[in-house]
Amino acid sequence: MIEVKNLHKSFGDTHILKGISTVFEKGKTNLIIGQSGSGKTVFLKCLLGLFPYEKGSIIYEDREYNNLTDDEKRDLRAEIGMVFQGSALFDSMTIMENVMFPLRMFTKQSRSEMEDRADFVLKRVNLDGAHHKMPSEASGGMQKRVAIARAIVNRPKYLFCDEPNSGLDPKTSIVIDNLIQEITDEYKITTVINSHDMNSVMEIGEKIVFLKNGYKEWEGSNKTIFKTDNEAVTDFVYSSELFKKVRRMYMDENS
Repeated sequence: MIEVKNLHKSFGDTHILKGISTVFEKGKTNLIIGQSGSGKTVFLKCLLGLFPYEKGSIIYEDREYNNLTDDEKRDLRAEIGMVFQGSALFDSMTIMENVMFPLRMFTKQSRSEMEDRADFVLKRVNLDGAHHKMPSEASGGMQKRVAIARAIVNRPKYLFCDEPNSGLDPKTSIVIDNLIQEITDEYKITTVINSHDMNSVMEIGEKIVFLKNGYKEWEGSNKTIFKTDNEAVTDFVYSSELFKKVRRMYMDENS
């Protein structure tokens, strides 16, 4: 679990995050959504410790991030897996070497132990046999699955995903969504996803935090988002005719 209390972040005179409070729950897929400029990327980077914040607190279980020593922050980082928007694989490394990278950084395992663990997670994301390929030989969907394998190879307690479906076709996006959901459930990870993909919101949004202009405008789930009368949320979610039709169908069925 990650608890956020009254979080504020500014860049110079520009106030980006304006008192955000929420809880990201263990074993659930927690989504941060909002329009461009809403603050969701800055929020994610504050959660990751990449941006310092001026006021408020971010608490990992019972550890307040700003109160940790450098060594304690390093220990916390070893508990975090990250899936970057563009996968961020090392072009000069094989897929196996990419997946092993966090183990080399944060563990003292032997080469054979690291290879065994990397082999296990690659099989878990259905990439058995891709170990010796280079990233350039993999499709966008395969690269994303490699990124997920790398993110979970060190058995993280927390998994962060920044626009995991960016650049993927709808069918592959569903595969990635399902994989993230399965891994979250299987390993009881606290998963936080920064997304603009409404299909992801509807499919795996067990907890949704909607930001607008740096404020937490609404929070709920993919089950309750259809019921909200918050105008900012409905304008964002139902900006397409497809989702307007879905909402009308839902309201008709539950009226």
